[in-house]
Amino acid sequence: GFSTVYLVEDSDTHKKYALKKIICHGPEDQQQAAREIEYHDILKHPNIIPCVNSSQNGIADPVVNATGEVYLVLPYYHRGTLANELERRSKIIHYFTPIEILNIFLQICEGVRAFHDVKPEPLAHRDLKTANIVIGDGMTPVIMDLGSVSLARVKVCGAQEAQSLQDIAAERCSMPYRAPELFNVESYCMIDERTDIWSLGCILYALCYFKSPFDAVYERGDSVALAVISANISFPESAPYSE
Repeated sequence: GFSTVYLVEDSDTHKKYALKKIICHGPEDQQQAAREIEYHDILKHPNIIPCVNSSQNGIADPVVNATGEVYLVLPYYHRGTLANELERRSKIIHYFTPIEILNIFLQICEGVRAFHDVKPEPLAHRDLKTANIVIGDGMTPVIMDLGSVSLARVKVCGAQEAQSLQDIAAERCSMPYRAPELFNVESYCMIDERTDIWSLGCILYALCYFKSPFDAVYERGDSVALAVISANISFPESAPYSE
């Protein structure tokens, strides 16, 4: 489904919230939105965004051109996302210190581990990036947008299944943070939670140098897939970090 996020305020308490509105055009969209709410119920962790409340309005039916709407009430983080913070810092060349990087990154890893530790089957976020991490009090990173979450371990049997998974990745996983195995899914393979580990590496790079190692490739319009698959990564010499 297509989603939009609004800033709203409780008329009684005047507390601000983020209201995520998902427009569903068919049963598959509604099932995906329902799973997103379910994942919020499963994943209770200080580094994963909670869902305060949710509701559904209407039933999606493409036969009669009817859409359904799903609403999620989420906490509002006034500092914005980690991507916003890195953009602010890049403009004034204000690098995080190594201790700050490790503190933020460790908490992100703890949040990701909560996905991977779900029983009986682990989950994967599949779209980890700096724009999907909001900043709470004390620079606490909080992983958001559970719309891309899925079962971590997917057994691919055949070219059709491989193409289907590749299409889903193209739709839900941002290119500069997407794992190489999702750019070119093999016909017989196992995709698992290691896709998130690749994204974590890109986030760690961004914490050090303000952007993913593949953002510049994406902005130039060059092939991100080729750069990722060939692991074509360079490290700026101007950054104040030791080897």
